[in-house]
Amino acid sequence: MTETPPFRLDHWLQNLALRAVIGVLLLLPYAWRVPLCGAVFARVIAPLAGYTRRIRDNLAKIFPEMPEAEVARMCRAVPDNVGRTVIELYSGPEFAARVARAPIRGPGLAALEEARAKGQPVLLVTGHFGNYDASRAALIARGFNVGGLYRPMTNRYFNDHYVAAISAIGTPLFARGREGMAGMIRFLRAGGMLGIVQDQHMNKGVVLRFFGHEAKTALSAAELALKYGALLVPTYAIRAENGLDFDILVDAPVPHSDAVTMTQALNDHLEAHVRQHLDQWFWIHKRWKV
Repeated sequence: MTETPPFRLDHWLQNLALRAVIGVLLLLPYAWRVPLCGAVFARVIAPLAGYTRRIRDNLAKIFPEMPEAEVARMCRAVPDNVGRTVIELYSGPEFAARVARAPIRGPGLAALEEARAKGQPVLLVTGHFGNYDASRAALIARGFNVGGLYRPMTNRYFNDHYVAAISAIGTPLFARGREGMAGMIRFLRAGGMLGIVQDQHMNKGVVLRFFGHEAKTALSAAELALKYGALLVPTYAIRAENGLDFDILVDAPVPHSDAVTMTQALNDHLEAHVRQHLDQWFWIHKRWKV
C-alpha cells in the first residue's frame, strides 16, 4: 500500500492559488482565456516563481552572445507559451476539438498507419515544446490509440487535478515509476502507441549532449522501443502565429541501433526544432544539471 505523503502547507497554498487562477480563466471563452493565461504567467507567475532568472541563466549558458533585447523578449515569450499550455490542458474538450483541426505532416504519419495495421507498438517522443500534449490529442482525434506516460508532480495537490485534466484529453495514462510500469507494458505489448515527454533532467539518466552541453537524459523510450520492437517516432506540436492553433509534425522513426545512439538522435532532433522556434521550448527547466 502506498503511504500518503505528509501535509505540506506550502504546496497546499501553491495549489490553492493556481486552482483559483485556473478556475477563473475557465469561465472565459477559449480564445480569451488562452492568451490571458499566457500573460498572467509572463507578467506575474514567472517573476515570482523564479522562472525569469532561470530562463536568463539557461540562455546565458547556451547563447552567451544573445542581445539583451532578445533575452528580455524570451523572458516574456517563454512563460507566455507555458501559461497558454497550462490552460489548454485544463480546457479538455475545447482544446481537443481545436487540435483535431490541426494539420498533421511528416513522413512518420505513414509509419504510424502501417504500425496500427500490423499491431506494432509505437513510442511517440516529444519535448516541452509548443504544447507537449497537442500531438497526442491530434492523433487520438484521428483514431489512433495513444496513451501517455507522465511524470508525477512534486506537489501532490496539484498533481491530482492535473492528471484528471490530461485524462479528459485522452487515456490511458501511466505514471512514471513502478506503479505505472505494468500497465504501460501491457499497453505496448497489445500494439498501443505511447506518448513520452523526454527532455528534462533525470538524476539516473545518461550524460548526453543537448545544445552542445552535457545533459543527463533518460534512455527509457529507446530501451522500450528496442525491447518491444516498437517504432521510436519524434513528434511535436508547433504553436502557430495566432497563439491558439498548432502545426503537428510526425517525423520519420529513429532507426534501431542502441539506446544511447537512439536517445542522442532524439536530443539532436528536438534541438534542431527548438532552434527554429526558440521561444516555444520550456527554458524554465533545470536541464543542464550534470
